[in-house]
Parts: sequence; structure tokens; C-alpha cells
Amino acid sequence: EWNAAPVPNGQRSPPPPNHKKPRQPEPSPCREPGGGDENQSTAQLNVSRLRSSSVEIREKGSEFLKEELHRAQKELKLKDEECERLSKVREQLEQELEELTASLFEEAHKMVREANTKQAASEKQLREARGKIDMLQAEVTALKTLVITSTPASPNRDLHPQLQSPSRAVFRKGHGRNKSTSSTVVTAASQTQHSEPLDSECKEVDSILFAEFQAWKESPTLNKSCSFLERIYLEYVGPCLDFTKHELSELVQAAVEQNTLTIEPVASQALPVVKVSAIECGGPKKCALSGLSRTCKHRIKLGDSGNYYYISPSCRARITAVCNFFTYIRYIQQGLVRQDAELMYWEIMRLRREMALAKLGFYPSEM
Repeated sequence: EWNAAPVPNGQRSPPPPNHKKPRQPEPSPCREPGGGDENQSTAQLNVSRLRSSSVEIREKGSEFLKEELHRAQKELKLKDEECERLSKVREQLEQELEELTASLFEEAHKMVREANTKQAASEKQLREARGKIDMLQAEVTALKTLVITSTPASPNRDLHPQLQSPSRAVFRKGHGRNKSTSSTVVTAASQTQHSEPLDSECKEVDSILFAEFQAWKESPTLNKSCSFLERIYLEYVGPCLDFTKHELSELVQAAVEQNTLTIEPVASQALPVVKVSAIECGGPKKCALSGLSRTCKHRIKLGDSGNYYYISPSCRARITAVCNFFTYIRYIQQGLVRQDAELMYWEIMRLRREMALAKLGFYPSEM
């Protein structure tokens, strides 16, 4: 049961909790005569308009999407072409980089090899130069001792053995190991035996030969193209070193010109031949230059080669005469001979005469 509370005057009391409001009937629409058909046609028209607009929108949207797709495909194609071009550029750069790296490494190895070769050659030249310096210092010391003590007023009889009497002119028997430049003028003077004293010998300067010598002395050189040396090569050096074994003769002449020839006496016991056949080297009983059976008391060595060639006394005299001539003109070229031009000229004439006599087969018996 529900007890309603007292309500003040002028106000309505609230409805009970389960009170339902009565439903009132809805008003029915009023239809006018002829209005239904018009509304239906309007609705249909609206529907058709909506359909046509939706189709048009769909077509425009489709065209827009197609255009966007075509533009996107075109941009994608351009990007693909750009990527392909960049890939080719990268490959080309990588190939060029590899080729450049390989060429740099090859050039570096080549430079290292060249540097090592030059270093080895320089070290070899240094050793050879030091050896030549030591040899030249010894030669200069010996030559100064001879030249300083010899003057035109008081000549050194050891330097000019022709001043000695025939009875006192004694030839040295053999000689030790020496280079071609080490055969000083003393050895050259002792190669020829003079049968007459100096006082009985008459001399006259040949104007042509003296002029050639003076022209050469102004600018001393070992080049055989000058007229002074050209005549000596033609008349003396060439014939004096022209042996039966022509190939070996050319090697001997080259060694003499390069100052690398060594002559040494043969020991009492025969030494073994070093890496060369007996025909080339000869032997104690066979000369390697002439090919004749002769007693060989000396042997020669050409440069740094380890081969020795046995030579007869006649061949030794010919080689020694040429070596003495080259030794003297080298001393003149180096400025070690301080004498009058005429005295130097007559010393050269004496050396030329020794070469001529040696070529003709004349040599001291002690050779």
C-alpha cells in the first residue's frame, strides 16, 4: 500500500510508483487528394539523381586513381633507371679503384726492385772504387818517389835505365802480382836491352808526331779517336796485341784499356785450371794466346773473372809493353808527370819503340 504524503496547496502530488500513464492515440496523417503520386515521383527522381551522381563520382575516382597509378609507375620507372645508372657508376668506380690499386702495388714493387738493384750496383761500385783508390794511392806514392828525384840536370838512373852502362843494365827476373797500371815506367824501361850507350845514340824530333803529342797534351784523353792515339793504336797497340787467338786477343786489349789486367808468375807446381778448358787457358807448356808449345812462366787474369790464361815470354813482353805505355799516358792525364813536353815526348817514343820491338819478337832473356 502506498500512503501519499500531504501536499501543500497549489501543488500536485507525484504519481504512485507503479502508475502507468494512459496511451493516447496517434494522429493519423492527413492525405490530400492527388499528393501521393507527386511525392513518389520526386523520391524516384532523387534516387536516380543520387545514382547518377554516385556513378559519376565512381568514374571520376577511377580516372583519378588511374592517373595516380600511372604517375606512380612512371616515377617508379624513373627511379629504377636512376638506380640502374647509379649501380653501373658504382661498378665502374669499383673496377677503376681495383685497377688503380693493382697498378699502384705493381709500381711500388717495381720501384722497390729498382731501388734494390741500384743499391746493389752502388755497393759494388763503392767496393771497386775503394779498391782503385787504394791502388792509385800506392801508385802515386811510388811515382812521386821516382819523379821528384829525377830532373833534367840530375836524372834518376832507376827511372831512366838507358843512362846506365850496358854492363850495369840488369833486367829484373819476373815480377809479383800487379795490375796493368802498377807496371810503372821503371818496368817499362827495363823491358828493352840497349846495346849502345846514350852518348852514341842520335835523336831528332819528328814535327808531325810532336805536334800530335802537343795537341793531345793540351787536353789528355784516352779516347782513341784523337789523332795522337789513333796513330798509336793503328801502328803499335793493335799489332802488338794481335795474337793467333783473336777472341782472347780482343778480351786482353779490352782489359788493358780498362786497367783490369793482372799478370802474375806461375808457381813451381802447376796450378789447376779454373772452370775453363785447357785449350782456352793453355798450360805451363802451352801458350793460350799463340797456341804454341812454349814454357809459360806467367799467367794473366782478365778483370774479376776467376779464369787464368798461361802466356809465353814473348806474349808477356808484348802485353807488358802496351801496359807500360797506357800507364805512362794515364799518369800524364792525371797530372802526375811534371816534366818538359819534349822529355815526355821522348819517353813516349821509347815506349812506342818497345811495343814495336816486342811485336817483332825481341824481348829480354829474363822474361
